[in-house]
Amino acid sequence: MAFQGLNLTNATLPDVIAILPDLTNLGNLTALSNPPPTNQICFIDDRAIPVVIQTAEQWNDWGCEFNNATLLPTYCPPLPACQEVRLSGGVCPPNGPLEPYVCPAGSYCPHEGGKLQCPAGSFCPKGSVEPIPCSFGSNCRAGSGQQTTYLYIFILLIVDIMIITATLLAKIREAYKRKHPQEKVTLKRAMTSYRKARPGFRNNRKYEELEDEQEPFTADVESIAMNSRVDFRRRPTGFEALGEQEADFVVGDHMKQDDGADKTDLQKFVQSLSKCLGATKFGLTFEYQNLQFHPKKSPRPILSEVTGLINAGSLWGVMGASGAGKSTFVNVLMGKQSNTGGVTRVNGVKGDIKKYKKIIGYVPQDDIVLPELTVRENILHSARIRLPANWSDAEIQEHVDILLACLQLSHVKNSLVGSTAAPVISGGQRKRVSIGMELAAAPMALFLDEPTSGLDATAANSIMSTLKALSRLGMTIVTIIHQPRQEIFESLDSLVLLGAGRMIYQGPERGIQPHFEGLGFAFPDHANPADVMGDIIAGEGRHYKPKGDATETKSLSRALKLRGAPWYRQIWFCLRRALLQQYRMKSSFFFELGIGGLAGFLIGLAELNNHGENFRGIFNPPYDILSSSIDYTSVPQMALLVGLSIGLTASAPGVKIFGEEKLVYYREAAAGHNRFAYYMGKVLSTLPRMVLACFHFTTLFMLLSTPRISYTNAFAAHLLYFWCIYGLASCVSMVTRREDGPLIATMLSLIVGVLNGMSPTLRTVRKWHMQWLWRSSPGTWLAEGYFSENIAPLRYLYQIDIATNGVGYSLGKYSDDMVMLLVIGLIYRLVAFFGLRFVNRAKQR
Repeated sequence: MAFQGLNLTNATLPDVIAILPDLTNLGNLTALSNPPPTNQICFIDDRAIPVVIQTAEQWNDWGCEFNNATLLPTYCPPLPACQEVRLSGGVCPPNGPLEPYVCPAGSYCPHEGGKLQCPAGSFCPKGSVEPIPCSFGSNCRAGSGQQTTYLYIFILLIVDIMIITATLLAKIREAYKRKHPQEKVTLKRAMTSYRKARPGFRNNRKYEELEDEQEPFTADVESIAMNSRVDFRRRPTGFEALGEQEADFVVGDHMKQDDGADKTDLQKFVQSLSKCLGATKFGLTFEYQNLQFHPKKSPRPILSEVTGLINAGSLWGVMGASGAGKSTFVNVLMGKQSNTGGVTRVNGVKGDIKKYKKIIGYVPQDDIVLPELTVRENILHSARIRLPANWSDAEIQEHVDILLACLQLSHVKNSLVGSTAAPVISGGQRKRVSIGMELAAAPMALFLDEPTSGLDATAANSIMSTLKALSRLGMTIVTIIHQPRQEIFESLDSLVLLGAGRMIYQGPERGIQPHFEGLGFAFPDHANPADVMGDIIAGEGRHYKPKGDATETKSLSRALKLRGAPWYRQIWFCLRRALLQQYRMKSSFFFELGIGGLAGFLIGLAELNNHGENFRGIFNPPYDILSSSIDYTSVPQMALLVGLSIGLTASAPGVKIFGEEKLVYYREAAAGHNRFAYYMGKVLSTLPRMVLACFHFTTLFMLLSTPRISYTNAFAAHLLYFWCIYGLASCVSMVTRREDGPLIATMLSLIVGVLNGMSPTLRTVRKWHMQWLWRSSPGTWLAEGYFSENIAPLRYLYQIDIATNGVGYSLGKYSDDMVMLLVIGLIYRLVAFFGLRFVNRAKQR
């Protein structure tokens, strides 16, 4: 029985006095006619019986023998000192054998009476009527009042050791690969000698050694080192070599060459393009007539009466002063913006240009690449997403390797790209990676925005040579360029000059000077024609002037239908890339796990003194009058601390999932990537992080706080709350700047944590008609689940319905609470997805 004491409900005073002589050895209980001030009055059938208790503790065991289901204890008013202890929430020993008291922790009191010590392998909280078996992995000695489980801390240590071991093995493997690059030994030895002799040679550990792209090098190393006339520069290969050739390049004839020798990288790339497009003609023709673009809020049009034709197989430059409409013109041609007037045609077909986005590549001015991935991984992901769905992975891998060779990136293909603040590869290589991400999709037209911006002269010439080569393959190359140097300007085949949104000139590059000279402008000797032309169209010309619809081809239609991997495969590719990013950012991952474990430890430490007893209510009848001060808020308070700590742990990482790479998403969305696949890949990649962070938090928290809720139920509640906070942080990342996101997400996580129904209670909130707001917060459902699982087991002892009505929670709905947490997390993610999809829509076209 949960209470102990002697029941003398039907006894009379003579009966009590009669049994006292037989019990003197147990407690020295004596009836007095004139009790001293320390005596106590016990009431039996409304008759006062004065008794003196000298050693009340000695009556405990004796009292239990007379306490059973039919003989209930009788109430004796406590002494003043005892009452003070009870009002403060403590437990006072009984004032005599006539008064019951709650069975102490570490013991249990069966219904038939008596107090027994809790056996080993079980634990007995205060008020237990039977031992509770300890779960596997717990340490429960005899007389245990709470369960301390060590199984999960042991599993946690194993998991952490496995993670650390896997990380160390991966680092050892990477170091081994750096020391043992798979390349030809002859060149490696020569370059090793040259690297030592030549100052300033890049020796970055993340670089791979240069691959042998020349003939086998067999000269003596010492003679090489001493011969200053030896040129160690690699001869141009791939696109760059093609760009430097003077002879015309005919795709069909080049593919037909077969002298029995291995095909060059360029021939292989042409063959791959032909296979992808289903034809040997790789370019698109853009025709525009009276093109106009006038935004609603703009006082004047940005483009007006622009007419012309951009043929396939040539390199076009779009030039003009700032505000001339260059970017708008290119965006309209690509379909990123809709023209407000005029007609545009692709290959003679009038219609929506957006449907061609899968075969149109766009390289932004900023090199939007993922710094955590290598050169090859960035390009490979683009190829997997955008190449035809019927290509095998082996064909995609080969296509990427050929492209890397043509772009002269093979020697750095396994190097991390790095960020602009902490670069790993050079600026020119970084730009070629950005171009390669578009070429991997085998586009028929390629648009570039300032491809030489920020590059030195050598790197800029290399990029333009590559673009020149691509145009000779038959692709349509259109690049926005601003104040190019003379060599770059002369590499352009044709020009489109814009001024104040109007067409000034369109035609071959060699005709630009005669055109302006015909208008009366004089080009100084040895001047860069691009600079002179730039001054003229910018309004500074005084310094240089003295006093048809056709049907769409079947091959193009078929290419459009086959382009792009199915959405479910894109989800898999995006998931793999996101997991690889997290692996490359191991410090952030370990930091999140550490913060989760520290938060669980601190919150558990705050609950340590409760020893798992975090609720006091009113005892069930007939013992309700014995109740001490109630405590209905400890469990909601514990849920509040849990919610706040999880919010602080997960909010910043949740923002980082999307907030760090919006530009990457905009670029990929504009290239035709499936937006849902990108989003799902990111969401799924967060699940391992959430599970491991929750595991660290829950294990340390449960080890110290030992609440009545089971470990599995607590873990499920914590994991679903992590799920909600990550979803909330994703919503924040869609509408805030990268710098502001973590702070705003942290504040919102504190708000939803505080709205958990502890203070003000849900009962109070219901009177305000504001319960919907609290119920929309995941903190309320977490607290209700905690309240239900911690309080429901105490129904045999307390009137928990009174407590439930007092705070406003519902009992017995733990599963419903968890489902609501899952639903709220899903709602957050739907909002985040629509935010990703519809915020900044112009950048996704």
